[in-house]
This record gives sequence, C-alpha cells and structure tokens, in this order.
Amino acid sequence: MGSADKTDHNMDAQHKKFILDVVSGCTEHKKLLDVVVNVFYGQNGRWLSRGDRSQFVIICYLITFVLDDIGLQRFSNIVKSQDIKKMHTFLNFFFTHLTTWIQEEWNNIYDAACVEEQWIGPLLRWRPNIDILMDQLALKMSCGNQVKKIPIKTTKPQEFCLTKPKPRPLPMPELIPQQEKCKPVPNSTYRAPKEMQIIKEIKQENHQKTKELLNEANMTQFRCGNPQKSERTRRVMFQIQKDLDSKLQFNSFQPSEPPSSNKTKNCPVKLNGAAILRQRALRNRKEEEELQRVERLTEGEGEDSSFVQWQKNMREMDLHEELAKIEQRRLEGRISHKEAAIARINIMESNQKASQLKKEETAQLMREYAEKRLQEEKELRDLVQQVAEGHKNSKMAKEKLHKFKQSIVREVSEQSQALLRQALEEAQAELSRKFQTILEIRAIESLPHIRVKYFDDTETAGHELLGEMSIVELKLRLAHLKEVEQTEQQKKREHILEVTHKKKELLLEEVELNNLHMRAMAQAAAIRKEKERKASVDLQQKVAQDKRVLAMQKKLEEKKQEQRRLEQIKSSKAKTAEKTTEQAGTRDKKTMTAEEICESMVKNLEQLIQRAF
Repeated sequence: MGSADKTDHNMDAQHKKFILDVVSGCTEHKKLLDVVVNVFYGQNGRWLSRGDRSQFVIICYLITFVLDDIGLQRFSNIVKSQDIKKMHTFLNFFFTHLTTWIQEEWNNIYDAACVEEQWIGPLLRWRPNIDILMDQLALKMSCGNQVKKIPIKTTKPQEFCLTKPKPRPLPMPELIPQQEKCKPVPNSTYRAPKEMQIIKEIKQENHQKTKELLNEANMTQFRCGNPQKSERTRRVMFQIQKDLDSKLQFNSFQPSEPPSSNKTKNCPVKLNGAAILRQRALRNRKEEEELQRVERLTEGEGEDSSFVQWQKNMREMDLHEELAKIEQRRLEGRISHKEAAIARINIMESNQKASQLKKEETAQLMREYAEKRLQEEKELRDLVQQVAEGHKNSKMAKEKLHKFKQSIVREVSEQSQALLRQALEEAQAELSRKFQTILEIRAIESLPHIRVKYFDDTETAGHELLGEMSIVELKLRLAHLKEVEQTEQQKKREHILEVTHKKKELLLEEVELNNLHMRAMAQAAAIRKEKERKASVDLQQKVAQDKRVLAMQKKLEEKKQEQRRLEQIKSSKAKTAEKTTEQAGTRDKKTMTAEEICESMVKNLEQLIQRAF
C-alpha cells in the first residue's frame, strides 16, 4: 500500500509539471499559435464554437513543440480523447497549409532559417505517422456514421462459488502524532476580580451616604422656605437697586463731544484711479454750482436767507417740544418702576405669612410620619430574616452549576483547538502550492521581448502631402515663430508702460487738487459744527427748565421717599423675626427626640439589610 501511494503521488507530480509546461509554452508562443488558429476559425468558424479554441491551441502546441518529447502514442491518445471530427479537420488543415502560408507567416515573426530547422523539418518527418493517425480518425468517423446492429444475447456459464476468499487483513494503523500539552486554564479565569469587590464596596458606601442625605433632607425639607433674608443679603440688594437707579438718572444732559474733524493721525488711504476721477468730478460740480450762485447774485437775484431763518426757528421749536415729551416719558417710566417695587414689597409680606402657616402644618405631618416608620421597622426586620435564609440556600446551588459549566467549557475548548490546528495546516499547504504556481507563471511572463526600432528625424513621413516636413524643419519653424511673437510682445509692453506713466502723472495732479479742496471743506464743516453744538446746549437748558418736567421730577422724589420708608419697616420686621426663630429653634431641639429616634431606627434597618445581602 505504501509503494502504491508513492507511485500515485509521483504520477500526480508529473501530470502537474506537464500541465504547467503546456500552459507556459502556449503563453510564450502565443503569436505563432494564433496565426494558425485564427485562420482555421476563419474558414470553419460557422460550425465551431469559441469555447473549443483552447483545445486547438493546445493541439497545435503539442504538434509543433512537444511531439518529439511525448511520442506519437501519447499524442494519439490525447487526440482520440477529444471530438474525432474536430481533431481530424484541424490536423488536415494544419498539414495541408504547413509549407505554404503558415511557413510564410512564421518567417515574418522569427528568422526563416530557425523556422525551417526547428519546426518545419521535424513536422515533415512526422508527416507519415500523422497521416496514419488521420486515417484512423477517418475510419472511426465512417464507422460511427454506420448503423450499429444490436448484438444477440447469448448465455454465459457461471462458476459455482464453492469457497469464499478470505477477507484482506486490515492495515496497521499509522501512529498518531502526539500533540504538545496545552497550558491549563488559569484559576483566575473563573474567579471574580478584586476590582469588582472594591467597586461593590464603594457603591454600598455611596448608597449609605445618599440614604443619610435623603433622611436629613426629609427631616429638614421646609427650611429652604424661610422668606426672611439675612442682613448681608438685604445690604447687597439695596446696593444693586441703588446702582440701577443711578443708571436711570437722565436729568443732566451732557452729550459727548463730537469727534474732532482735524485729526492729527490720519490713516493713509490709497485711492485708485476711478476714486480720484470721481473726486475731480465732484469738485468740478461744486465749483460750477458756486459760480452759478455768484452770477445770480451779480444779476440782482435775492437770497432766501429769511426763509431759511424761519425754517430754522420752527425746527428748533419742534425739537424743543419733542425733547420735553421724551423727558416726560422717561420720568413716567421711573415712577411706574418705583410703584412696582412698592407692590413687590407688599406681596412679599403676604407670602411670608402664608409660609409660616405651611411650616406649622409640615411639622405636624413629620411627627405623624415618624410614628408610622417605627411601626414599619418591626415588619421589615422579620422580612429581612426570611430573605437572608433563602439567599443562603440559593448560593450552594449556584456554586454547583458554576463547576459543571467550567468542566463543559474545558472539553469544548480542547476540541476546538485541535480542529483549528488541523484546518490551519491544510490552509498553509494550499497557500504554499498556489504561491509556487503564481511564481512560476510570473517568471514566464517576465521574459524580455527585445525590439529595436531606428528613427531618423530628418526624414519626412512619406504621406506625399503639400505641407509635409520633417521634425527638424518643424522645430526650426516653431523657434522662428516664437522669436517673432516675443518681439511683438516686447513692443506692446513698452507702449503700455508709456501710457500708464502718463496716466499716473495726471492722477497725482488730481490728488493734490482734491486734497486742497478737502482741507477747505473740513474747515467750513468744523465752523458749522461748533455753531450747532452751541445751539444744542441752549436747547437742553430750555428743556430742563420746562414746567411739566419739573413736576414729574418732584413726583419721582416722593415715590423714592415712600420706597425707603417701606424698606426700613421691612428691615425692622426681619430683625424681630430672626429673634423669634432663634427662640423657636431652641424649643424644637428639645422636642426632636421622636424624630431622632426614627432616623436612628432607619439607619439600623439599612445596616441589617446590607449584612443580609
């Protein structure tokens, strides 16, 4: 059995090597084989399928290159294993045209002497044997076309089975390779980590703290409802209110001075050509308007100074009325703000009384709640004892189940590791085989194909056109055209520089004229603004002396005095309330024994629950 396996293995290796050699040879001599197969399909392609092309390529390669190596017997076996009609047609076509156009086409690809010596000569020596093979194929084709007669069945004698042969003995089993022992699973895998225990303890501590805080908040949950504010809080509130009132004082009209027009540090602004020309057009238009006005005056036309003066007076009167109304509305707003503050103080007093009643009711409810909790504590203690006994029984069952699961996990992990190791070895062997075949194919494809082609750039292409020229002549003409184009561009550049220089000089002159005009206009604007400032100051003084404004200011002062009086009363009441609360606190400390007992009982109950769980 061992020798038979080795022979089969050797045969498989020989077959693989033969197949790889055939595939690499077909790819290497693809041009020679395509010449024959393409013409064969051109003549007989109507009744042949494209899927059989690879068969004809391989048969052509075997005849031409490998026939001396494999021999006629193996070649005939390969041919007879395929379709007889197709093989007979191809062999007849190949040897019929071998010395005519097939040889000519091969001479165009390779050297004629090499083609004659390496391929045509051996094929002609094999021609008689191939003719015999073709006759055999033709005979099979003719026999296949005749109608076969059905053979007559005859009786065949059968021997008696007197003795039975002994069964063949079973072969000796092969030794199973011993695998290395795997490391045992560490005990820490099935043991809970210390960090989980630490986190659990921290959670319990935090839970205990939250319960204590909750009990404390339940005991003193309505202390935040104390409406009385401390002395420091009242001082801060009074200071904030005072700051807000100071911001709302608009009695003194002190407008900020307008920015000076004659700035010493002006940021330089670079104007473009369009902006300079626009300034020149504006300056020319203003000069024309001034000249027209002077001409009208010289001709005797009067000015409209009286109308302008009347219009100015009317505008001042309207502005005075408008400012007085604005000041009146502002004072009305401040008066309404003070009235709202007084109303808030009254509402706070009523809220304080309601909160005092609510505190008394909550104290009574807390006492009732403490008594109820004492009763519930006894019931919970009994329930905790029952739950603790049940937990002890459940822990034993959990431990047994955990051990059973650990044993199952060990068995499954050992089996899975063996299967994975076997699959990995098979995959590695398959990958190495594929990698080797890929390397062989790439080595075949990387063979160099040397082609040398000489090129003369002084000759024309030979298309017989009128404007045909060589590459050298084309380069010379392009260089000449480039020089002409550069000279034209240089002339244009010089012309553009000259025009821009003239334009720049003209713009500089315009800038100087515009600066002179702007300085004159700035001086006139400064004088006009000074007159307007004096007029606005006079108007503000008139508004401050208005009777309606003075009456509103007097009313505002009265409201402020009333608010101060109410705040003083409120502060005195707060002091007395603080004293009474301190006295009540000392009394509550004496009567809080029931609540303290309830709180201590709740803590003891929580500790019992934690120990049980």
